[in-house]
Amino acid sequence: MLKALLTDIDGTITSSTRRIDTEAIELIRLLVDQGIEVVLASGNTSCFMETACKLIGTQGSFIAENGGVYRAGYTGKPRLQGSQEECHRALETLQVYYRKRGTELELYSPTYRFVDLAFARTVPVEEVRAILKDHPVQVMDTGYAIHLQSPGVNKGTALMALAPELGFTPEDFLAVGDSLNDIQMLASAGIGAAVANAHPDTMAVAQYTAEKEYGKGFVEIVKKYYPYFLAR
Repeated sequence: MLKALLTDIDGTITSSTRRIDTEAIELIRLLVDQGIEVVLASGNTSCFMETACKLIGTQGSFIAENGGVYRAGYTGKPRLQGSQEECHRALETLQVYYRKRGTELELYSPTYRFVDLAFARTVPVEEVRAILKDHPVQVMDTGYAIHLQSPGVNKGTALMALAPELGFTPEDFLAVGDSLNDIQMLASAGIGAAVANAHPDTMAVAQYTAEKEYGKGFVEIVKKYYPYFLAR
């Protein structure tokens, strides 16, 4: 029996314009009120996730920086996976390359990131991968930013580490996502589900794909897997 919910934010509980779906928030709060643990997951920073948990109304557990940071509840200690050291070296290589060509990378919240580094998708991600082929980093395109991260770190590894801290196993979770950075998360959970706007590779690992897109698809999935709690 599923005991917890893990969901991505952008593209999963939002609309195409990145507005959070209000019905998705209502369902999350209903689950929380019935004792279901709800964990938010994103490539965004820890401070963003802290705020999102409070505004949406969860118990405070989150996965940030695509698995690089996770926390159990509001009082839990943030845990880090990976190192930013190699990411900084890789970023320096990119900056030298692109500055010679008159392009400046737009970094996203570097002061508030602890494990990965992220910048705007203004340069081709495959070109970035080619430039950094000799650097021990993974290059991740979330559809919203390009991330540099330690190899082997992802939302799935964070789920496997976080679940025991919450008193669960990964199999206790329903995981919902849309992007390439959600694949390992869906594969690691008891049930992985994708919204209809998900990347084809993400749909391929999902056990269920919603008929609807974005937040409406999330609502469809939650109603499918948690009908008992929502009917109370």
